Amino acid sequence: MGKPFVYVTRKVPEHCLEELREFAEIEMWQEEEIPVKREVLLEKAAKAEGIITMLSDKVDRELMDAAPNLKVIANLAVGFDNIDVKTATEKGIVVSNTPDVLTDTTADLTFGLLMATARRLPEAVNYVKAGEWKNWGPLLMAGKDIHHKTIGIVGMGRIGATVAKRATGFDMNILYHNRSRKPEAEADLGARYVSFDELIEESDYVVCLAPMTEDTKDLFNYDVFKQMKTSAIFVNASRGGVVLEDDLQRALDEKEIAAAGLDVFRQEPIDADHPLLAYDNVVALPHIGSASVETREEMTRMVGRHVANVFVGRKPEYVVNESVFN
Repeated sequence: MGKPFVYVTRKVPEHCLEELREFAEIEMWQEEEIPVKREVLLEKAAKAEGIITMLSDKVDRELMDAAPNLKVIANLAVGFDNIDVKTATEKGIVVSNTPDVLTDTTADLTFGLLMATARRLPEAVNYVKAGEWKNWGPLLMAGKDIHHKTIGIVGMGRIGATVAKRATGFDMNILYHNRSRKPEAEADLGARYVSFDELIEESDYVVCLAPMTEDTKDLFNYDVFKQMKTSAIFVNASRGGVVLEDDLQRALDEKEIAAAGLDVFRQEPIDADHPLLAYDNVVALPHIGSASVETREEMTRMVGRHVANVFVGRKPEYVVNESVFN
């Protein structure tokens, strides 16, 4: 009897799947930046017992109906809103994700995005490259201080708490809003739990790290931006769907907020003519929150372990739908 077949929907570091190769035959989509074509994914899923997926892959009932042998879907991400978890659970398919391993890396990027936006770093780089730097002036490319300012974190999960930890190094006043209070963040980091409205009104930096849910969809609309300080900077490193982008544009046009740093968008990837790219006070990144070599390699090893564990009858370390083991 041959090894079970596993399909990997994006090119990942192959050497990180060596452990899985002991248990499975692996085939991989060979494009790094282009998602697997839907028809290819459906074809491969039809014979797969395991699939390693990305956030860009729609893993819905159609796909699972086409995959009668599927035992495990290992998502190379913390989020899993690309997967119909309810259907997977009905069919007894294990769904896993990769939290913790990318926490520090994503927090680094989030705080870096905040700093780049506040201190106008991309704008300054372009200023020099364009040959516009002719002299020095006291307010040349003057940005905003970060130290001793107030950061408001919406979504105090693992990544939110780790961003807050970095904020302590800048002597920032830390506010947070979450579905539930986090006593450990309050005790260890001096963070203060406040209502959403209070956070929005008091923060110099509003950082969204909330998961994409029905409650957070379109959370940041024009009325919310209007509540912010006119000097406030908005940073989103969670999901694009939490922001109404037309409303963000309006808030920028009307100077209701000072700037925005965005690692995510409603529809990804965005084109070069996306309206928000026309703003000098918007720093836009291509969804690279956890994109360090070390973290991507460890995430790949982790999803490989998840699939291997299911094949040998063990529970993976991170399972989204725990009820499949009951």
